[in-house]
Amino acid sequence: MEDIAMSYHDPQGRTQPCFAPPPSLVAPERKGASMSGEALAIEQFDAIDLTLREILRDVLGLTPERTDEFTVETGLFGHLPELDSMAVAGLLTGIEDKFDIVIEDDEVDGEMLETYGALLAFVTAKLSGE
Repeated sequence: MEDIAMSYHDPQGRTQPCFAPPPSLVAPERKGASMSGEALAIEQFDAIDLTLREILRDVLGLTPERTDEFTVETGLFGHLPELDSMAVAGLLTGIEDKFDIVIEDDEVDGEMLETYGALLAFVTAKLSGE
């Protein structure tokens, strides 16, 4: 993923550090529209963030208030009792289904599940084809 330092507002309205999704995430049909490519990329990143929080709620049975408080530093595997080894399979399946991507076995490691930010970066990279 490109290292374009940016920030976004989480569901609680807090500014969170992040890396912008690569330009390849910008929908081609919207590229000449009233939004700049960067603004559209941020809009798509926000949509990915909200969808990922929804998947975590559905798979792990978390409340919206709890997932809304997640920051990029929030620990996942080993920190959330709900995210045990059995739940990881459900989480990955949920991500594949909602985002229409395929996650290969060799792409799954402890690093991608270490924090919410790492998982968000992984999904964003997969969607951009990286």
